[in-house]
Amino acid sequence: MSNITVVIEFLVGFSDTRELQVPHAFLFLLTYLATLMGNLLIVVLVTLDKCLHTPMYFFLKNLSLFDLCLISIIVPKSILNSLSNRSTISFLDCFLEVFLVVPFASSEAFILTAMSCDRYVAICHPLHYGTIMSRGVCVRMATTSWFFGGFFGTLFSAGTFSLSFCCSRKVLQFFCDVPSILKISCLSKAHIAIDISVAIGTFYVFFCLLAIVFSYVYIFNTVLSIPSVQGCSKAFSTCLPHLIVVTTFLLTGTVAYLKPVPDSPTFLHLLISVLYSVVPPTLNHIIYTLRNKEIKAALRKLLWKLCGSKKYWK
Repeated sequence: MSNITVVIEFLVGFSDTRELQVPHAFLFLLTYLATLMGNLLIVVLVTLDKCLHTPMYFFLKNLSLFDLCLISIIVPKSILNSLSNRSTISFLDCFLEVFLVVPFASSEAFILTAMSCDRYVAICHPLHYGTIMSRGVCVRMATTSWFFGGFFGTLFSAGTFSLSFCCSRKVLQFFCDVPSILKISCLSKAHIAIDISVAIGTFYVFFCLLAIVFSYVYIFNTVLSIPSVQGCSKAFSTCLPHLIVVTTFLLTGTVAYLKPVPDSPTFLHLLISVLYSVVPPTLNHIIYTLRNKEIKAALRKLLWKLCGSKKYWK
């Protein structure tokens, strides 16, 4: 319990230079506001519009919730620290960041896998779609994603913060993550628990990535057999951006946890962290709404109702 009073110093943003901290805070603020508005809009539209009560949008709603939570844990704290020129975080706050970031990232990986499976069934087995992707199956998939998140969050945070810290307490990161915490810990037998946790996490991510890749291989094979050029083009333009973001999220997350943490902060090290923690929550809602006719129709209906209610009260 005495460890809770420890203060851990960590690198805020991408530089110790004040001139670079302010642009970092401004850029992260714009990113956070755009992500917050986009994902909240998806959650509201899917909840209110009965036309969007389908498996695809059910998973999209869960993805938006995970994105909101993930980016809200990391970015606001980083912005405040950059603006206030502070570079310390308490042991308890650092523990909470790890305990919350890992679950939401793990849950997001599984829900992205579920979404690719849903698209596979919809495109490759359309006649059996209603039977295979029933409401019960979708709820169980979403529940499983939350379960895996809680499991990995407990596993990594308990293993990481059971270690003692005897080296420099500077975390070379703009938020507390497991590899950076391990860098400043003492070598001990307790690292065995972390090695097992990382091995289980790597297998989990590899399974998710493999399932997504296989789903899209079958999807592309089916789409290529469609004689309509317009249909093929539409399917590819919808699937490819999502596949790129998913692959980036899973691969960069794996690299961040497996590669050695450098002795001094590097641009590549921080870039990899941004690619798996900030970029996917920012791009996911754009990919699923930019060319989505159902979402646009639901938004128009919502705006029409809001405008109509204002006229009524006037």
